[in-house]
Amino acid sequence: MSSSTIIQLNDVSKRFVLHKHKSIKERIVNFGRTRQFEEDFWALRNIDLEVPLGSTLGLVGHNGSGKSTLLKVIGGIIDPSTGTVKRRGRMAALLELGAGFHPDLTGRENVYLNAAILGLNQKEIDRYFDAIVDFSGIETFIDTQVKFYSSGMYVRLAFAVAVHVDPDLLLVDEVLAVGDEPFQKKCMEKIAEFQSEGRTIVVVSHSASQVGALCDRVIVLDAGNVVHDGDPAEGIRVLRDGYEHERVAAASTSPLHFEEESVVSIVAVVSSAEENGHGTDLKLTCAIDVKKPTKDWGIGIGIENTLGMTMYAADTFGEKFYLPTAVGHYEVTIDLPDLRLGTGKYLVNIGAGTSDGHPLSSRSGAASFDTPGKLAGEGLVRANPEFRVQPA
Repeated sequence: MSSSTIIQLNDVSKRFVLHKHKSIKERIVNFGRTRQFEEDFWALRNIDLEVPLGSTLGLVGHNGSGKSTLLKVIGGIIDPSTGTVKRRGRMAALLELGAGFHPDLTGRENVYLNAAILGLNQKEIDRYFDAIVDFSGIETFIDTQVKFYSSGMYVRLAFAVAVHVDPDLLLVDEVLAVGDEPFQKKCMEKIAEFQSEGRTIVVVSHSASQVGALCDRVIVLDAGNVVHDGDPAEGIRVLRDGYEHERVAAASTSPLHFEEESVVSIVAVVSSAEENGHGTDLKLTCAIDVKKPTKDWGIGIGIENTLGMTMYAADTFGEKFYLPTAVGHYEVTIDLPDLRLGTGKYLVNIGAGTSDGHPLSSRSGAASFDTPGKLAGEGLVRANPEFRVQPA
């Protein structure tokens, strides 16, 4: 492992054994034939990974994809079935709610216990104690047994300990989603401080905006395999494409799929984007079938970036635009001139429904378009800055 690398995984796989016995009686009756009632489940398969010092890595994927297992393998919580894991430096981990806390001890006692486990001595804990309690914001309850804490209080205290033990490597697994908004903001500010200090962070999150804001690299996992490793925006796009494929597959096999029974169906969507020198002129053409006479229906559009942030949304109800009620095939054109969007790829979502909110048809990621890579400045919006200077 080179001097610039803090984590290195070589050909790491993790196997779990699923037991199919339904009761203790079945286990006893089938004793000696246990293997017939076991099934191998590979949570990770042949993972090669190097994480350089000072980087922030995001692990994303759908539930069961292996991201939390990978984080625990990195942290040494579980051992891989095959391969090797190398890690160096002081590590702090927030892998699950309340991990490392003893429910019968007070918050004060758990701070000392948890900090000692993470490598601090008595004097260091004494020095950091007031800062830990102040960051957690639960001074009133610090001498209460933690079994009486709410989930938010657990997270506050656990995160406060983790970030005050001076870690070289911080592992975070989704637990920040439990805290309230002010505390999440405080955590994000602390993580940003860690990044500026050159510390390494590995985070698991389902929040596309959080991953996009924090990470300089994203790994997308699917069934224990790495399907993307690199640019965060592209990684979120890969993840969202996977979600959409699953949704379409599930909908196509469901007898209650509303697309098949809907009185209105969005058949196809075509986008055309042209640059005008200042912004993007976007034209959307939607092919729509009205299968039964339908009153009071309309369509809505939404434009998102690849991190899932909504950039613009509108519908025909708000624009007082009324669509045909008779049976037939229609082509609806939507012109969005001079969109001032920043550099990147954007997805267009389109849905049809009634004015009272009943869905009739939808197409998530129905179309996409790109804005040029050479724009003045950076950010979510495009502008044409003009600079002036004059004597004050």
